[in-house]
Amino acid sequence: MSSILQSPTTAPGRFGPYGGRYVPETLMVPLFELERAYEIAKSDASFQSQLQSLLKNFAGRPTPLQFASRLTAHLGGLAPTGSGPRIYLKREDLLHTGAHKINNAIGQGLLALKMGKPRIVAETGAGQHGVASATIAAHLGLECVVYMGTEDMARQALNVARMRLLGAQVVAVDSGSRTLKDAINEAMRDWVTNVRTTHYLLGSVLGAHPYPTMVRDFQSIIGREAREQILAAEKRLPTHLFACVGGGSNAIGLFHAFLHDADVKMVGIEAGGRGNALGEHAARLAAAQGYTGARPGVLQGTYTYVLQNSDGQIATTHSISAGLDYPAIGPEHAWLADQRRAKYSAVSDSAALDAARLLARIEGIIPALESAHAIAGLIERRAQFTRDDLVILNLSGRGDKDMDTYSRLL
Repeated sequence: MSSILQSPTTAPGRFGPYGGRYVPETLMVPLFELERAYEIAKSDASFQSQLQSLLKNFAGRPTPLQFASRLTAHLGGLAPTGSGPRIYLKREDLLHTGAHKINNAIGQGLLALKMGKPRIVAETGAGQHGVASATIAAHLGLECVVYMGTEDMARQALNVARMRLLGAQVVAVDSGSRTLKDAINEAMRDWVTNVRTTHYLLGSVLGAHPYPTMVRDFQSIIGREAREQILAAEKRLPTHLFACVGGGSNAIGLFHAFLHDADVKMVGIEAGGRGNALGEHAARLAAAQGYTGARPGVLQGTYTYVLQNSDGQIATTHSISAGLDYPAIGPEHAWLADQRRAKYSAVSDSAALDAARLLARIEGIIPALESAHAIAGLIERRAQFTRDDLVILNLSGRGDKDMDTYSRLL
């Protein structure tokens, strides 16, 4: 297959114009240190052996690629005269801790050891990255502090309890919107203060270089496995990839192995919230659907699409899903959108809830609210598929953490 993707600029940490390193001077040294450590680790046989061992024996990789027969039938893809696609689910929800976040946490936890940093700080929205960070910290003997907005702590109380049981200190953040953006702010303040002893275990493809590249690399095992598994199962590549997009680590983790396969369409699903107006959603790249407020800008160390008001102030966001409730998107996703290599759209809170109930009842899988957005995006496109289409959807996390929301609203 030919590639339709132009190469990004050769500057480290840049994806076209996006990315970069926009941080206070005090953080430049630890970022350079992290970049050097990661570059060495990539070719360090001992590091790679530890990483692969933990991914297999601690996290539980490889994850299955499950043929979703009843979802396929529901969307018209099994009958002899059916017009729908064949659908496979990449089951990241079956990993230890319940989501894809553990892939990156293991990699960065090992880097913290390599750099001689006995303490890690992390941010979390839905709580899954916080749980993954606390888990690997306990396993490796590191001190762990997790910053979490009080709004997210209220709707993700189970994950707060899990982090504390694992020995992490969970620090409540009551500033701003009291969600993921504010938790990142506080984690970065901690890092600035304690750079000599502390590694910031950032959870998504956000922030200053090398984080967007490094986190993508740790998550790209999702797409490498999926590519091998779909070729074994179907003897061909998929026609479509679907994933939810908050910061975007699970999506880029799936997409990366297929970027140069021009016939593989990639679809990222954002949080459409409860309306199109600024403050009612967290959709950065879905302007075609009427979602307002996103334009390029700098937030928390990187240049990307950011939801902001007419004065350039960072906008408040809303999503029923804590993991998608963030005003910016990973810089590589911004570049893929500009290149038209991936398409991004948004679905509403209510559509995500309906999709979660559907998957639970026809496949026996309760998805995380984040993953339910991807399912809803797939369902909303049912009329666009043909019987020759083959879909991989990244089921990035399980729904245990969202049962309070499901029980109240469903």
